[in-house]
Amino acid sequence: MLDLCVTIKGMSFLLQTGLGFLGNTLVLLAYTQVVCSECRLQPVDIILCQLAFVDLILILTRCIPQTMTVFGLRDLLNDPGCKVVVYSYRIARALSVCITCMLSVFQAVTIAPAGGPCLSRLKAQLPSLIVPTIAGLWLFNMAVCLAAPLFSIAPRNGTVPAFTLNLGFCHVDFRDRLSYKINGVVVSTRDFAFVGLMLWSSGYILLLLHRHSHQVRSIRRSSQGGGAETRAAKTVITLVVLYAVFFGIDNIIWVYMLTVDKVSPVVNDMRVFFSCCYACLSPFFIISSNKKVKSKLVCVAADQEQPSVNTQDSNDKM
Repeated sequence: MLDLCVTIKGMSFLLQTGLGFLGNTLVLLAYTQVVCSECRLQPVDIILCQLAFVDLILILTRCIPQTMTVFGLRDLLNDPGCKVVVYSYRIARALSVCITCMLSVFQAVTIAPAGGPCLSRLKAQLPSLIVPTIAGLWLFNMAVCLAAPLFSIAPRNGTVPAFTLNLGFCHVDFRDRLSYKINGVVVSTRDFAFVGLMLWSSGYILLLLHRHSHQVRSIRRSSQGGGAETRAAKTVITLVVLYAVFFGIDNIIWVYMLTVDKVSPVVNDMRVFFSCCYACLSPFFIISSNKKVKSKLVCVAADQEQPSVNTQDSNDKM
């Protein structure tokens, strides 16, 4: 029974890792094709590309080591390796929620009806604010996540001290209850603040779409740009709902972990799995709903098939 449980858990993490790596790599590949053909990315494409990039880092730094640990591999990393991997994972996880929030706010401002001069100026300046905002989010989260490399160590003789987050391949040892609680409060406050803003802006988007459903349908029939905005808004809503569901599950488990001195490995594995589900599934929603990404991937697939067709034709002639 134990071997069966380990196998199921290992295959679950392996499937999650494979899907997440494939999906985010495909999105990045599609946007690489866009840059090569159009020499630039639209603001929303920059945000989606950055989201795929940080989710790929999350998959590489969390799912892959977790999968290897589940299958019995030990001593994967030394202390410096743990500090680098855990720090990278923490930043990627934080940026995933921040950039999803940014995407929601951007779309809300984009489709908001014309208001006063402040909103008009903000709309005009919005495209130029994308890259500085992303850079600011990177710097902010690199600062907030500094506790991760300070307290990360390689596992010691299979023992897990109190006030320690057991990641399987690494330990985050906070030494005392105060450090453990402060880190939990800081991380949770940041996450809940960005998720709250994300849900508020998404609710505003839904309200606009509901109020102006007839106008939206008219725009969609008469203007391709309006239809694109509506599709983008629905994609954002889908991503936000997806994130909110897994965020809720993740943080219910996280709050429980803060209330106990020693956390069961099963509970930690559940949190890891649910915390990585968004990074695994979101790229497939982007691919299915974004015509630009989908068309570029179809072109890449067609280019790959063309040489094989030509080779077959040559063999037939011979």
